[in-house]
Amino acid sequence: MADEPAPVVTPRVVSLYNPANILTVVRIILVPVFVAIAVASGLTGTGQRIAACLVFCVASATDYVDGWIARKWSMVTSFGKIADPIADKALTGTALVLLSAYDRLPWWVTVVILAREWGVTALRFWVIRFGVIAASRGGKLKTVLQIGAIAWYLWPVPHPADVVGPWLMGAALVVTVVTGGDYVLQALRLRRGN
Repeated sequence: MADEPAPVVTPRVVSLYNPANILTVVRIILVPVFVAIAVASGLTGTGQRIAACLVFCVASATDYVDGWIARKWSMVTSFGKIADPIADKALTGTALVLLSAYDRLPWWVTVVILAREWGVTALRFWVIRFGVIAASRGGKLKTVLQIGAIAWYLWPVPHPADVVGPWLMGAALVVTVVTGGDYVLQALRLRRGN
């Protein structure tokens, strides 16, 4: 009796127009909406600051949801792999620049965080043919701390509760720098291993 041929498995084709990618695009679209509201408020008007904060938080939430959908229902696409981190950095980077431009946050904090964010993105592209540097728990904590700190600065928090903002941002900054160093080590290990 002849061996039966093994069934041919065709790779699953994931539509570019899936919910995960749509949420990523929504996040990108919300960046200029957030900027318009924040600039209109001058980060002084209570109602508009609340609106800017809410838009920022909704856009930030799409980052978690789109990743969860992509993994849960196997909707990971090349577009999502590239657009998702760009959307994240556009949102948080824009928020940090606005906070510094309106003297809510020292410029050096914004520069350090943005240098780390774009540096890690460049590292990921540098080693992409050798392997993927996955987001670590520290990287996820960094994201949560950054979003929390930015939201705290955007929301018109009354005194004395407003002093929490700098502590949150300080924690975000420390975790940002430490995890950046960890990603550098991972990248070097990947390059040496091949």
